[in-house]
Amino acid sequence: MKLVELSIFEFDEFAKKHPLGNYRETSQYAMYKAEQKYDYDLIGLKDDNNNLIGASIILIKRLNFISQYAYAPRGFLLDYYDDNILRIFTELVRKRYYMKNVAFIKINPEIAVGELDLKAKQIKYNKNLGIKDKLKRNGYTELIEELSFESMVPKYSAILLLKKATLSSYNKNTRNKIHKSLKNGLSLVKATREQMPILYNFIKNKKKDNINHYYHYYNAFSKGDLIDIFLVKIDFAVCLESIKRLYELETEHNQELAENLFKNNNSDNLKKKIDSDNILNSYNNMLARINQDLIQNQELYIAGAVTIRYKDRINVIISGYDSNYKDLCSNYFLYYSMIEYYKKDYNFMDFNGISGNFNDNNPYKGLDEFKLGFKPKVFENIGEYDFVINKGLYDNLNANGILAEEFAKEIKSINQED
Repeated sequence: MKLVELSIFEFDEFAKKHPLGNYRETSQYAMYKAEQKYDYDLIGLKDDNNNLIGASIILIKRLNFISQYAYAPRGFLLDYYDDNILRIFTELVRKRYYMKNVAFIKINPEIAVGELDLKAKQIKYNKNLGIKDKLKRNGYTELIEELSFESMVPKYSAILLLKKATLSSYNKNTRNKIHKSLKNGLSLVKATREQMPILYNFIKNKKKDNINHYYHYYNAFSKGDLIDIFLVKIDFAVCLESIKRLYELETEHNQELAENLFKNNNSDNLKKKIDSDNILNSYNNMLARINQDLIQNQELYIAGAVTIRYKDRINVIISGYDSNYKDLCSNYFLYYSMIEYYKKDYNFMDFNGISGNFNDNNPYKGLDEFKLGFKPKVFENIGEYDFVINKGLYDNLNANGILAEEFAKEIKSINQED
């Protein structure tokens, strides 16, 4: 067997057919990362009959005058169950990148080792768990167990089966939010590159990346026509009538609560009255805002998302909404509408992970509950590993805090918060 350099065509064709193929394992992703100061190699493993049996993108980034590290996004594309292939590929990669002063290669294969029982909040593990031992025997070091977004890609994947996704299949809260959003004059719009600044307004406070980061994404993946931008537009006239009706209904409810409180002044009735007062105040502010927008007759978008289509999966890269209009449930409308848009032609939608932390004090609890409300399948992946090539360099980078600083920046950039 031999390790060879692949052309873009060779790599992309292999990746498209490989069961572990992911949008991060495409030439488009390599070109996107090239804009972030990475060099990249496209390498392949060929057997004695010159058949391509493994491949990987190797992204390389210089850390100082001496050292570099590498990243194989979503791991190597090979048969991890074949001990011989894994061993030979590992040995050949070690030799190649030792000569390039690469300290280590980080990998995070999309290999599901278990599925989450949503009710019990427990993982049921499968035979893929044994691959951890294979990696360990070949010199791969598993990094710390992560429950939040502490690694290059989320360890827990939330994958919706699009063909089975219907409004009735979502949980009660999600159904109610969607029903509410459908009455508010919202519509899903397929946007253009020129409208990227509109989307950026919804996400700019969530990540450190400037707008050029998203232009780089778009420029790379538009070459294969793999990227979509969506915006949610509001019809003010329809929305105004909807909010007026909700205001009237809540006013009637508020009057009933006031009478109950007058008859029985207890803490429970007082809380209900205060909650209703807050809802009325929210509706009143919304009516004033929408009236002003209607007078100005301006076109307004209140939510948006970027998705990448690869193989049979839709990948939600990032999404966001205007918090001034949060009562319109535009984020629920956005996801519901994207699901309906794609479900005819695709089988899966990847929500870009959940935290995997099911404690009440989890800072990502709201994000997790939003995604889980659509009833996706949740898988625990095998995790993140460092394949140490030059231990001296690796230990030195760790000791000086260079790796901690580098990956804190990378993780903040890569992971999203909806």
